[in-house]
Amino acid sequence: MSDVENVDVEDDAYHNERDEDDYSSSPAKRSFDEVDEASEAEDDHDYDENASQPSSPPKKVKVAPSKAKKAAAGNKPVTRSKKTLAVKGSRDAVPPPPLVSRIDTTLASQSIQKPFKTPSFVNGTKALTGSRNGTTLGLRRAPLMTRGALHDPETEGAIILFAPKTYSLTEQLEAKKSTAAGKDAIIQEVHVVIDPILGKVLRPHQIEGVRFMWECVTGVTSPNAFGCIMADEMGLGKTLQCITLLWTLLRQSPTPGKPTIEKAIIACPSSLVRNWENELKKWLGPDRVRPLACDNKGTKNETMKLLDQWACSKGRSIVHPVLIISYESLRGYASIIKQTEIGLMLCDEGHRLKNSDSQTYQELNSLNAKRRVILSGTPIQNDLTEYFALLSFAIPEVLGTEAQFRKLFEIPILRGRDADASDKDKQISNERLNELLAIANKFIIRRTADLLTKYLPVKYEHVVFCKLTDLQSQIYQEYSKSKDVKKLLAGNGNQPLKAITFLKKLCNHPALVSKEDIPDVVNLPPNLDFNQCQSEFAGKMLLLDRMLTMIRKTTNDKIVLISNYTQTLDLFDKLCRTRQWGVLRLDGTMTIPKRQKLVEKFNDPTAPEFVFLLSSKAGGCGLNLIGANRLVLFDPDWNPANDGQALARVWRDGQKKTCFIYRFIATGSIEEKIFQRQAHKQSLSSCVVDEAGAEEVERHFSLESLRQLFQLNLNTMCDTHDAFNCKRCTKQGIQHTKPKEGAVTAGAGGADTSSWNHFHQSEVPKAYDTVLKQCAAETGVVTYVFQNKSHEQTLVRMS
Repeated sequence: MSDVENVDVEDDAYHNERDEDDYSSSPAKRSFDEVDEASEAEDDHDYDENASQPSSPPKKVKVAPSKAKKAAAGNKPVTRSKKTLAVKGSRDAVPPPPLVSRIDTTLASQSIQKPFKTPSFVNGTKALTGSRNGTTLGLRRAPLMTRGALHDPETEGAIILFAPKTYSLTEQLEAKKSTAAGKDAIIQEVHVVIDPILGKVLRPHQIEGVRFMWECVTGVTSPNAFGCIMADEMGLGKTLQCITLLWTLLRQSPTPGKPTIEKAIIACPSSLVRNWENELKKWLGPDRVRPLACDNKGTKNETMKLLDQWACSKGRSIVHPVLIISYESLRGYASIIKQTEIGLMLCDEGHRLKNSDSQTYQELNSLNAKRRVILSGTPIQNDLTEYFALLSFAIPEVLGTEAQFRKLFEIPILRGRDADASDKDKQISNERLNELLAIANKFIIRRTADLLTKYLPVKYEHVVFCKLTDLQSQIYQEYSKSKDVKKLLAGNGNQPLKAITFLKKLCNHPALVSKEDIPDVVNLPPNLDFNQCQSEFAGKMLLLDRMLTMIRKTTNDKIVLISNYTQTLDLFDKLCRTRQWGVLRLDGTMTIPKRQKLVEKFNDPTAPEFVFLLSSKAGGCGLNLIGANRLVLFDPDWNPANDGQALARVWRDGQKKTCFIYRFIATGSIEEKIFQRQAHKQSLSSCVVDEAGAEEVERHFSLESLRQLFQLNLNTMCDTHDAFNCKRCTKQGIQHTKPKEGAVTAGAGGADTSSWNHFHQSEVPKAYDTVLKQCAAETGVVTYVFQNKSHEQTLVRMS
């Protein structure tokens, strides 16, 4: 054996002895400084890893001093050769000197010139290693190697989503023995901590929401389920909670240095694409995440190219980890997006996925997205089938097939909710409801707007019933007697939507209906101008005109006016310009970038615009209009979710003033029937989502009565209150008992107004709002008012 070989063998034996001695007394974890030193030592030695091992203990060797050591004092250049290593066997040899002094001089010279190599993760394994693979002689590997959490879990106020198991020294030793010959490192899990930038602004209920979603999408809640529904009511900060979840998944996981996901998609209505981009930049800063907002500004080919690049990017080549795209665009470009794995898919205003047979649902469901979160303040809108579709999208097969769900849950629950249900039906309904809740509540989190009372000013909600003018009543009655409507009610008509739309528009203003559709027997006033907003010809418009005038003169408040019809917005616009009031308008004709600029302008306290006109379909979702503290929803929608979204535009985070919300309903008309139908839908939603008891949510009326749409009741002050069979009021509708504190008062949009204050026309002066009281007295059109106060003024100031 050559001299150089003797040195290698002795060195191996020497370090093997050190391994055994050090292992029993050293801690299980090694610092990164130790790893760096070991890596340098590994690079400084070029051992022959295939050298054969001796069968007997190697001889102790003595190494002669090198020329390098002699030359060091005089700063002379060091020149090494093999001759400087004098190997000599001796039983009395002292422990070998430092490794550098025993290395071939040529190898040492080469190692000094090598760049320093830091430890790095090896793709596809869980081992934290140096820059070389395999066993290296003289380098002791750690039995357990850890890398710290991205954010310190010991910091005061740290919000921990995941805490790893703590291993004892015995467990660490056992783990070492169970690995391949004790030479493969074991990675210990690390804490997952919410980024302090976000953690310091999260409120307690938002922290709870983030933790709930994290546990759902990471399989903690259920090993085979990776989705959930965030069903908080409007205004509770669903956007911020989801941004926190998204950022945490993109940056962290229990595995050190490895994120949970690489890419995510945010699907939302087109009007909210830029809003989501702005929210990401607002909370995370402009440079921490670079979202790709697909707002269809460019050509179709340009959009396809961008999406193809996004889909093909992987690992470090990912420039835009978050894609923000509308449902329509996502459906159109699904074939491109299917090419990539999507770590997380967030579906804002997710009630758009209520129909499992729709093309949008099918395309989104086919994407390669393991983790799915639906955001919807109103998961139930029309029926339980929609509820099934949403839950099955987020967590596939959790409720079985649709046929199984209908048989086991939907049919029994609905049968028991009917006003004519038997006691047995009600019992079965409650039993099946509890079974459904036991399954669904694992994956649905819902908090009501009551939580906002700690942080927001008082909100007064009103449902204001306004009688029709004589002209409106005449047109309404004559139209209901027309041949087309009679055929329709007899089951022979084929255009029910046209007749319904006619009556709904008539309730807003006669100028909104076509002259050709008005029966000839109606004598139209000669001064009626269909191109102007003449408020005296419509009860609701007359009240609105007076209220706007008083608000402008006596306060510095701003107001939002919302309607389902752009024609009604046209009338509002004409009224405001006639009165010389500053006005802004947002409807479906406006591009997304312009919408955001419009909102920012209105929210500026110094802006002169007093009125903001809003189409409920175009801007009811997600817009923050806290520049106003008053809002009027001029006409109801069939879907309480749409109205609820619209009504939540001003009472939101950042609002500093007392808020006044008004819903205008034409007394005894089709609008009351729509409002009553909303109450039924909201009652269903309360049962399934809010878990309100059967006694708290009244079975207001039979579904059959809701079909009497075309009957105008001129002999009532409030047809809705009559249907309540209210025990707190006299037969004449005069309230003698105030609502109980803590009674169920579901959110706006089909709210459970049976538990609100009820003010007959003669009792309206008892209402809190000075503007409403005075204008009701001046116009004489207000027949009844439901009023609710959100809470007493006790604000919690957030730092």
